[in-house]
Amino acid sequence: MRASAAIENFLEMMSAERGAAQNTLDSYRRDLEDAASFSAGTGIPLPLAEPVTIRTYLDDIANRGFAATSQARRLSALRQFFRFLYMENIRADDPTSTFDAPKKDRSLPKIMSEADVEKLLARAEVETLDAKASNTVHFQALRLHALLEILYATGLRVSELVGLPVTVARSDNRFLMVRGKGSKDRMVPLSGKARIAMMKYLELRDALPGLCDSPWLFPAVSESGFLARQVFGRDLKGLAARAGLKTSAISPHVLRHAFASHLLQNGADLRAVQQLLGHSDISTTQIYTHVMEERLHQLVTKHHPLAD
Repeated sequence: MRASAAIENFLEMMSAERGAAQNTLDSYRRDLEDAASFSAGTGIPLPLAEPVTIRTYLDDIANRGFAATSQARRLSALRQFFRFLYMENIRADDPTSTFDAPKKDRSLPKIMSEADVEKLLARAEVETLDAKASNTVHFQALRLHALLEILYATGLRVSELVGLPVTVARSDNRFLMVRGKGSKDRMVPLSGKARIAMMKYLELRDALPGLCDSPWLFPAVSESGFLARQVFGRDLKGLAARAGLKTSAISPHVLRHAFASHLLQNGADLRAVQQLLGHSDISTTQIYTHVMEERLHQLVTKHHPLAD
């Protein structure tokens, strides 16, 4: 089987049977096509590659300066690809079965302090009240305020946030039903402030021609029909600069981290945070355990009779 055909069949399986998101499929495609190009250069199509070819490829991307996390991702893609070929009886073995993933340091997520988040949200709200702003600027201010209030209230992934259907704003529920990775639904609570910001934005959105009929809460002229993640990220950094905050330390993903960290700092259970974030594995949520460790240390220091 040609490498291109094998890769297409694998991606079709990942989409149909495992519900992989488009971003995930695009990542698999890039990784596998790079491996296929390398393997073809040795005279062997990727579906027929032997362990020595895979090992040489992994050494090659390491020499190209790929980080350990990127190397591990490439190996993971290859493992799933060859496991698929094995299950489909296209080949009789898995050439990646004896490989260990590159060791990688687990970096702590960047987070914002509660004070900085409050400063950011306050600035976003102030900009919605500018009476001198044009209609376009006023709309963008209301949209950005709604995005930030919803993000900090729910901890949604940025792709989940910008792709929210407008029906979530038209219901009178205190919860959002979100479809996350792997097409898995989860329920997240929505704060009163987030709901107010969303309704103020929705009122203007519904009054604008070309937007009121969109099925998306944050419509835009784009391939998807909703606001691009990059546009939200750019607007957020602009707001951070106007709020006097360091822009390099702020992104939509950092606010998601802030949501989780601030919950844990204030006594939330790790399992509850796992559910809210949509993590399928608790080990993913455990990057925040440094927050819990500090809270437990303070608890013992304050309340244990022998702490002094």
